[in-house]
This record gives sequence, C-alpha cells and structure tokens, in this order.
Amino acid sequence: PSDICPSDPTSVIVALVDKIDTLVNFWLIGEKPTGSKDPFALRRAAIGVIRLITENKLRLPLLEVFTMAGGEEIGPDLLSFFADRLKVYLKEKGVRYDLIDAVFALGEDDLVLVIQRVDALAEFLHGDDGSSLLVAYKRAANILKIEEKKDGKSFDEEPQVSLLEEPGERALYEKLISIRPNISSLIVKEDFTKVMIELVSTRFEIDSFFDEVTVNASRTDLRENRLCILSYFRRAFDEVADFSIIEG
Repeated sequence: PSDICPSDPTSVIVALVDKIDTLVNFWLIGEKPTGSKDPFALRRAAIGVIRLITENKLRLPLLEVFTMAGGEEIGPDLLSFFADRLKVYLKEKGVRYDLIDAVFALGEDDLVLVIQRVDALAEFLHGDDGSSLLVAYKRAANILKIEEKKDGKSFDEEPQVSLLEEPGERALYEKLISIRPNISSLIVKEDFTKVMIELVSTRFEIDSFFDEVTVNASRTDLRENRLCILSYFRRAFDEVADFSIIEG
C-alpha cells in the first residue's frame, strides 16, 4: 500500500483494469469482504484503485465503470464499498469521515471531485462563519423536516415575492436569488472554495431571518412561503453536499 503509485499511462491503465476486473467479478459471485475477513485482499485492491485515480487526478466515473463491467445490480453496492475505503484512506490524512459521506450522498462518483468538495468543506467548517452556517442549515432543515411531515408535502416551490412582508425574509430571499446563479456557475467550474464563499455570504441574512421572522405564522400563506424560503436556502447548500450528514 505504501509503494510508489504508477504514473505512466500504460501502467495506470493495466493496473486499473486488473483491480477493477477483480473487484467486479468477486462482487458478481457474492464474495465480498465481511467483517475482518478479506481473504482475496479486495480492500487493498480498492485502495489501489483509489490511489491510482487520485494521485494521477483521473476523471473516472466509477459508477458508470462498475455498471459497464458488472451490470446495474452491483454498481451502487461496489461504489458504497469504495466510499468506505476512501474514508479509511483519507482518515490517515486527517480528513473527517462525515464530510466524505456528505459528498457521496449526492451520488458523486468522481473521486477527484469528491476530494475537492471534501477539502472545500473542511476549510469552510474550520472558520466561525462555516460553523455558524452549519448550525443555521441544521435549524432550517429540522424545521422543514417537521413541517413537511406534518403537512405531508415538500415546500420546494419558488417563494412568492408578494408575500414577503418582513424585512428579514425579503433580505434572505434576495440574497439567495443573487448567489444561486454564481453557485451553479462555480460548481460547473469545479471551484468549490468560491462556492463556500458564496454560501458564507448568507450568514447575516439567515441569522436575521431567524431573529426577526416567525416561520409558523398564523396565516397559512405566509407560513408556507417562509418554509419555501428555508427550502430555497437548504437547496443552495445541497448543491455542494448533504449538510444534514455533517456533524456539528
């Protein structure tokens, strides 16, 4: 596991084919590692694939590769196995496992992008703004979870501007409207550090919203519109990772 990783294209291709073929075929016959037992060194093979991809910065959609090699029935399960192996691999580098889970929860299977997102998340959460925003996100997500269960529906509709009565809710909505195009553009450019900067810019508005606005207003239309604003806030974060998984 500590050997020098191949970098010559032919060597990398042969090593990837060998290890992925081994993993896929053992999955097809149901011989997966269980507990501490791994007689065919499949965990080591997965770490080898992870190192080959990440150290050579290969843009390889693993789920597509696994599905092409072994069929749809093994692709998701094998990707889940790789997520666990990546956590072990990155833990040695001091990376939090919950951040990896939060990115994999989006269905991301490009390991180079996974690590870029995880690194940006780690930097984001290291500061006071990031920690405070995580608390605000969880508060918004918890409110939505309770109210969506109570009403039996989601609140993913676009908020109605005509129902923005309080300055705090109008300010948050306008801030979210202004940053969403930037977030989408930066994600396409894979500049996740700048995405986090855009999210941090909402800290004042979301804090003011919770301080000044009664979400569960007596008027049904105001209540539902405010829940739609919180849902809009949640979706901005969910473009980067599943923040509900992140410990805080």
